Order: sequence, then C-alpha cells, then structure tokens
Amino acid sequence: MRLSFYGAARTVTGSCFLAEVSGMRVLVDCGLFQGPPEVRERNFKPFPFLPAAIDFLLLTHAHIDHSGLIPRLCREGFRGKILATEASVDLLGVLLPDAAHIQEMETEQKNRKGKRAGKPPLAPLYTVADAARSLQFLEGVGYETPVSLSPGVTATFLNAGHILGASMILLTVNEGSVPLRVLFSGDVGRKGQRFLKDPVTVDAADYVIMESTYGNRLHPEENELSVLREVIWRAYNRGGNVIIPAFAVERTQDLLYDLSELNHAGGLPPVKVYIDSPLASAVTSIFNRHRELYDQETQSLIRAGLDPLNSDFVHFSVTTEESRALNESPQSLVIISASGMCEAGRIRHHLKHNLWRPESAVVFVGFQPVGTLGRRILDGERSVTIFGEEIAVRAEIVELSGYSAHADQPALINWLSGITHKPRQVFVVHGEPDAAEFLRGRIESGLGIKAVVPDFASSWTLVADVRAEALWDAYRRLGDRIQETLRAADPAETAEIVHRLEAVFNGRK
Repeated sequence: MRLSFYGAARTVTGSCFLAEVSGMRVLVDCGLFQGPPEVRERNFKPFPFLPAAIDFLLLTHAHIDHSGLIPRLCREGFRGKILATEASVDLLGVLLPDAAHIQEMETEQKNRKGKRAGKPPLAPLYTVADAARSLQFLEGVGYETPVSLSPGVTATFLNAGHILGASMILLTVNEGSVPLRVLFSGDVGRKGQRFLKDPVTVDAADYVIMESTYGNRLHPEENELSVLREVIWRAYNRGGNVIIPAFAVERTQDLLYDLSELNHAGGLPPVKVYIDSPLASAVTSIFNRHRELYDQETQSLIRAGLDPLNSDFVHFSVTTEESRALNESPQSLVIISASGMCEAGRIRHHLKHNLWRPESAVVFVGFQPVGTLGRRILDGERSVTIFGEEIAVRAEIVELSGYSAHADQPALINWLSGITHKPRQVFVVHGEPDAAEFLRGRIESGLGIKAVVPDFASSWTLVADVRAEALWDAYRRLGDRIQETLRAADPAETAEIVHRLEAVFNGRK
C-alpha cells in the first residue's frame, strides 16, 4: 500500500489521506483547511490527485475539517462511493449545505469590497448546489461490519466515541499469506462522554494513522457543571449575557445535557437559554433519530422522562429576526451559537454585541486553532476585528476544556497501548506541530513503537508485518514445493536444485 498525506499533516485541519492499494485509490476523509490565511489557501489549490481517479472516499466523521471539501471533490470529477456511518450520512445532509452557504456568503462579502476597489469577482470554493449534488454519492454503513472494497480489501468502521457516528476505519488487505492492517484513528473521543459510547479498542493493526489534537495536553480535572453554573450566576448578577461559541455537532448537545441537569437540580438563575443556530437545531433532530447510538446512562435518563435534548427551558431561534432580537433583550440570556471557532455564523454577531461589555461572559468549550478569532480572544488580545469593526475585549473570558470531544495525551497513549498486536509504526497527524511532536516522542519512549510526524504531501510504502509464525508457514510451504520438485526430477536436476539452494542460504548468487 502506498499512503500519502494530503491534509492534517503538521496541522489540525484538512484531514485527507490517499491509500493506493490493489489497483484502487481510496481516500480517507476530505476535509476543509481552517485557521490562518496561509492554511486556508490550500482549499483553493488543485487537488494533488485526480478526483475522477478516486474509487472510494471513506469518512471517519462529519466534522467539516474532515468532510468539508467533499462538494469540491465531486464537482471536479469524483464519481465513486462515499462510505460513512448512517448517522454521519444524516449529519452531512445538513453540514455540507451549511458549509456551502457560508462559502457563498463570505465570497459575496469579499466581492462587494473588491468591486469598490476595482478587483475582479471571486468564485466561492463551492456552492450550495455543489453540496447538494455531492450528497448523492453517500452510502451508509454499520459499525463493525467489514465492507468489501475489492477482492481482498475491506474497510471496517469502528466506534470512535468522538461525535455521533464518528468512526475509526480499519483497512485490511488480504493479498498473500499475511494481511496488511492499517488503522485510521479519526478523532479519538474521551471515555465517559455525554450521549456516546466509549471508543473501542482494536485487536490488531500494523500501522496506525493517529490524531494528536491534544497530544501535548492534559484535560484539567475540573467540574464543568460547577464552573458553568458559577459563570452563569456571575453574568446574571452583573446584568450581562453568557455567550458560548459551540460546534453545532456534539458540543451544543453536550451543553444542553449539562444545562438540563443543572436546571432539574435547581442550580440555574432565572435566565433563558437560546440555541441560536439553525444548524444546531437540525443536528439536534438528527441526534433524536439515532438514539440507538446513545450510551446506557443517556438512555436511562430518557426512560425516566429527563431527555436532555427536549427540555422546556431551552428555546431554538431559527430566523434572522429571532437572532437579532436576542441582542436587544433587557434580560440576561445564555446564548449558544455556531461556529465553535468563531470564524463564521451568528456567533460573530453575538460577540460583536457582547465582547465589549464587562458584565457579559464568553465561554469557550472547544478547541481553538491558531489563527482563528476564538484563539485570538483566548490568547488575551485586547481588541479584535469583527465585520470590519474593532471591538474591545472587556467581557469575562472563560475556557472549559472539559467539553473537549478529543482524548488528551494520556488517553491517546492508553488507547494506542490497548492494541494487542503492537503496530510496526504510527503516523502522528491532526495536531499542531508541537502537539504532534510531543505525542510522537511519548509513543516511542513509552511504548517502544516507531512514530513519525509526516510532512504534507509525503508518501510512504506500507507492507504487511511478517512475523515469525508467518515466516515458518512460508518455510513449510516452500519445503512442500521442493519435495514435489525433487520427486519429479532426475538425479542431475536434483543435484542442480540442491546446489542452487545452498547458494541462496550461503548468500551467493
């Protein structure tokens, strides 16, 4: 197998790996690059492969940094199958059109400014129509059921515990006497997450392509419920709002889970909670359709009439008018809005109206990559630019790392060490350079497994792990062939065969 790294190499976003095996070309993920301009520019560069030549796209999960270039891939000629879990297929049905809408809106804004400057108009990365057309290539698969890609090559989707429908993907190539097993970790979730079952442990893998988002970090032992409650009370007592940038998928639902628990326990002040994101509203409906993926604890809550996603005190604002009205409310509100990195969406309007207010609070509950608006606020910048206007940062800024859907460094090491059949090599991806290099070092020093941080566009040849028992099997088969040959040969031929075998074992030609 030839494996090439065309995304998430020494950066967090843009996951995209190309496996060339058995005459096939298989992509694993096709994600959007996010972050600073020099990273986002990669979204517009030509694909380093021919989209029409790709046979399969295997999707680990629906987050845009793993799926966001699918519409462009399809527009430029991909006609194969996109395999993902049923829940991921449903999520992509709303996430990709939403991502396309953002592309169109941002391009329209740039063109208005460019027109005044006499610049030619720009085209969006892809359109809503492109996104809609790409959905026809999606095909849902189940967990733990090998899917045949070609004779001798299968893909098995395994629960990653990251978001609803998230998967690890095990590619198995059965060519010759020894199988080649390549495991793509996707994003590895945390144990004990709200809603989700824990990530599975894998029995055997020869190579692992492993994420490192939190490869050099430990999640603090904080009580998110307690901190969240205290932040809401402080803002309420000051007469301000609590603004929470949150990913529409998983993070918003996790917050609803905790707010529901606080509300039932009487731990909240009399504030209204608004989900100001049409996308988050649609995603919440998809969660309700896939309750079979919930863990036992969540299913017990639902049976007890305490469904975290269907609480009376939570309000969903869908229209633009409803969203704008929130900024005019005289009451303290808790507003959860997308996007989680503050790069697009309604959250930017709420930040514009609340960042400068000392009485308000902004609570970050997700990873903020370098270069994003969210990271700049977290890093303590005194002012930021939103919609071309300089906004002072005077609100209380709080970071809750406990909501991360990514395993931290010890959990990643623990997950990797659980692979019974020790991998030959680990490729550390999907992390900032410092995080990836730190995790690489821990893998080598702590587990004794060779690990590398691949460069963008680098390629590697992966071969099956031929162990002692496999060599012995091959030796026995060779012995049988020699016996058959000797029985059919005359004495002169037998002597020649023996002479040649002695030459091979003595290292002579």
